[in-house]
Amino acid sequence: MDRAIVHMDLDTFFVSCERRNNSELTGKPIIIGGGDRGVVASCSYEARYYGVRSAMPIKMAMKLCPEARIIRGDMDLYSKLSHEVTEIIEEKVPLLEKASIDEFYLDLSGMDRFFGTYQWTKELAAHVVKHTNLPISFALSNNKTVSKIGTGEAKPKGHMEIQPAMIRPFLNPLSVRKIPMVGEVTYQLLSRVGIRTIHTLAEMPTEVLQKILGKNGIELSRKANGIDDSPVIPYTERKSISSEHTFEKDSIDIYGIKSLITGMAEQLAHQLRQEKWLTSTIVVKIRYSNFDTEIKQCKVSYTSADHTISRYALELFDKLYTRRMRIRLVGLKLTGLVHGEYQMNMFEDTQEMINLYQSMDKIKNRFGKNAVGRASGFDFPSKQY
Repeated sequence: MDRAIVHMDLDTFFVSCERRNNSELTGKPIIIGGGDRGVVASCSYEARYYGVRSAMPIKMAMKLCPEARIIRGDMDLYSKLSHEVTEIIEEKVPLLEKASIDEFYLDLSGMDRFFGTYQWTKELAAHVVKHTNLPISFALSNNKTVSKIGTGEAKPKGHMEIQPAMIRPFLNPLSVRKIPMVGEVTYQLLSRVGIRTIHTLAEMPTEVLQKILGKNGIELSRKANGIDDSPVIPYTERKSISSEHTFEKDSIDIYGIKSLITGMAEQLAHQLRQEKWLTSTIVVKIRYSNFDTEIKQCKVSYTSADHTISRYALELFDKLYTRRMRIRLVGLKLTGLVHGEYQMNMFEDTQEMINLYQSMDKIKNRFGKNAVGRASGFDFPSKQY
């Protein structure tokens, strides 16, 4: 049976959420982000016209588009509206994957027996717009890669169907940047050897691409040829991640315990960024030597930054530890998660801080999670789940 895979994407989602609540913003250049030293989390098409892009420093964006309105951003609002859209789609489709806070994959394979799949998807998109007042684009093809690229070409507020016979003609003239797994570094590598369009990439021998890109060369060659067998993964929302440590001997070493909490915060924050989550609630647990257990939590602005999580966790510990008794166990849990594609909390963190964390994550991914970190958080044993 031929697969029918749809990619749906809410257009400039953060901006659209703000415009939904304030119609005066419609048609004006909007930048979502925080602080003069922060970066752009999202921007409207009117701002993009001037060259503004996501992850660009706010100062640079304002030089390009001085009349743009800066909005700090409201992740609580964006999360709420994302859940509304998810519920609408989930109720109607047989198989849904939520790829990020604002994009979805739908597997509609076999539905052509009962409905015209493309027309049915158009009606679903119209249903989303009617009930949320949020613009959405989509593309339908036989795999996830082609559908995602198609959605990008259909935006804004557009839709398209790419039949199997039209996949190569559709992909060939596009830049290799359009392929989801091609970032700036990969693009520069390919560009140096004259590979700038998908057509050129598709015609390149796989062995050559392997020499240039390693094992990713094979996968990239397949995608350039419109081949992608990856399944649509059923949507489940993770509730929390946590870490805890039980001491071999009950401890009253407060400095050492705070070091453990810092280490837990670093490892959990790294996990958040790798899995593309943001947390809004931090929970600290301690168990005294007499087995009494106490828990304290606090709400925070959505984040995945080590320094933010560890600061609040240590403040919670100071408020929680009041008995001056020995401690048997200490734990840290992050909950209230939002699944998005932003590795850092771009509403608060500076470009320098984002660059630092991205560099640390690269080192950890290559050499292990304990390869780099704050000295106070090193070498702690813990149980994560």
